[in-house]
Amino acid sequence: MSEVSRNRWANEFREWFREVIFKAGVYDYRYPIKGVGVWPPYGAKIRRNVVSIIRKLLDETGHDEVLFPLLIPEEILKKESEHIAKFESEVYWVTQGGSERLERKLALRPTSETAIMEMLKLWVKAHTDLPIRIYQIVSVFRYETKATQPMIRVREVTTFKEAHTAHATMKEAEEQVQVAVKVYKEFFDEICVPYMISRRPEWDKFAGAVYTIAFDTLMPDGRTLQIGTVHNLGQNFSRAFDVKYLKPDGTHEYVYTTSYGISERAIAALISIHGDDHGLVLPPNIAPIQVVIVAIPYKGHEAAVYSNCRDLFEELKEAGIRAFLDDREDITPGEKFYYWELKGVPVRVEIGPKDISQGVITVSRRDTLERMRVKREKSVEYISQLLMRIKHDLRERARKWLKGKEHEVNEINEARNIISQGLGVALVPWCGDDECGQELEELIEGSILGIPMDEHIECKGKKCINCGRKAETYVRLARTY
Repeated sequence: MSEVSRNRWANEFREWFREVIFKAGVYDYRYPIKGVGVWPPYGAKIRRNVVSIIRKLLDETGHDEVLFPLLIPEEILKKESEHIAKFESEVYWVTQGGSERLERKLALRPTSETAIMEMLKLWVKAHTDLPIRIYQIVSVFRYETKATQPMIRVREVTTFKEAHTAHATMKEAEEQVQVAVKVYKEFFDEICVPYMISRRPEWDKFAGAVYTIAFDTLMPDGRTLQIGTVHNLGQNFSRAFDVKYLKPDGTHEYVYTTSYGISERAIAALISIHGDDHGLVLPPNIAPIQVVIVAIPYKGHEAAVYSNCRDLFEELKEAGIRAFLDDREDITPGEKFYYWELKGVPVRVEIGPKDISQGVITVSRRDTLERMRVKREKSVEYISQLLMRIKHDLRERARKWLKGKEHEVNEINEARNIISQGLGVALVPWCGDDECGQELEELIEGSILGIPMDEHIECKGKKCINCGRKAETYVRLARTY
């Protein structure tokens, strides 16, 4: 039996990731523009399965899907000064249409807060028009100047889910932020990606936000990846765009807004966290193919083997399981095993003459590479339960792995060593002063992810790891993508 190996996954992660997503047919980054890529059929199915989960969660919590234009006029993008100051260096500008130079520049949307606000000004007149909860799943464009990484640091984000909400009061906006956090927790739990939830420091919040809450996960090389953000925008954008509503008492008030987004980084995370040296390891609910059936024919028994394989294939399909019968005759069973392990299919079934004579099938788990023999008459029930067990085990294994990578330390050298050696995330006491925090980032050559919101660590009696003053909170430190 094969054994799970994660040596290359851990020690050569970036090369492993690029190789696996390409060879498994998830993402092709050979397109002749730097920082963009193509989703081939297999990858597009993974993407569709992931998107269907977030779409369902948003629909169930009162969000309506919309579709806004890709182009944003320059004057609209510039209305919120803090926002444009952050994004201007990343914006792609359209300056010509056909052979004519445009009278005004148009931006390829880097994000849609400004475009949404321009329309909310037309849609919102009175308190009866509120709340508004909308979302879209679109491409956004940012001129990334750092080294690009497929799916992780790109110039066209092809799976950008952005939600935008408008409310009558700050209290309602705060409540919506908590709804968004809950939706994201359910989403990442469903795709088996572990996460840390932190409130970003002031200097690292979303441009124009009152505050930002971020979801981060950890990659095999010890760097964290931001996989989701939730922003309370207060009245910052509504004041810039003059979006007011008529209150019941006859006075006008600016609306309070929120926004929250995720991207294909969520898919990059699930591929990275669960993979091994054999290739992908996909959660069953995400996998385009949940079960692959491989015939093990011997001379004189071909008809019986293929007949049994086809019967099981039909039974699995009837049970709602995404099955595939690999009946190719031009390659060996061993080559098929390698092929489907690379693609991360959760369960493999083998049927040969010996299995048929004994009334069993041979079942292999992709996550553990464990093989077991199962009675044929119980095979569909067993496989259905096994798929649920694999999903549960992947989620719990990933949670445990991430938890073991968070290290509570009280000395700056300890924190620096954890980060520089790629050992994970350092939890350290901090005074809460912005200047001290930014100095700390330079000293550790990393970033402050923020104040933990998913766990409470008592800092009573602790001193700031940098300045030595009384600690007000703990913060997470890490190297980031």
